Amino acid sequence: MRHQLFAALVVVSCWSQGVNAEIVVIVHPSNQQAISDTEVKNLFTGRQKSFADGSPAIVLNLVSGNETQTAFNTKVLGRSDAQLKAYWSKVMFTGKGNPPKEVDPAEMLKLVAENPSTVGVIDSSQVTSAVRTVISY
Repeated sequence: MRHQLFAALVVVSCWSQGVNAEIVVIVHPSNQQAISDTEVKNLFTGRQKSFADGSPAIVLNLVSGNETQTAFNTKVLGRSDAQLKAYWSKVMFTGKGNPPKEVDPAEMLKLVAENPSTVGVIDSSQVTSAVRTVISY
């Protein structure tokens, strides 16, 4: 009985941590610009291709199906994964852009840490000193 109770507590604890995970937008540490909610939405939907100072922005997403990416799409962009996929299909068909490159969390951190032009999303628990958080959700 004690083992079952302990196992249940562990499962609930892990589940609640995932539910309350904070999503953060990250950039290279040398990129000292502030980014607003509107700019985040515009960058991650291809409506904006540069930061406020005019420097180019290379947007990265986590791989399709990643819980953090799904939560970001829903919470920040206001679209489900399927809606976002349909949106990008339309954008690509009309020749107005391409979706962000999809990478795993480790590659996200590596690419953002290496290039001042990159911007991406990740779970706050995975942030390292190699990147800078610009906004949290």
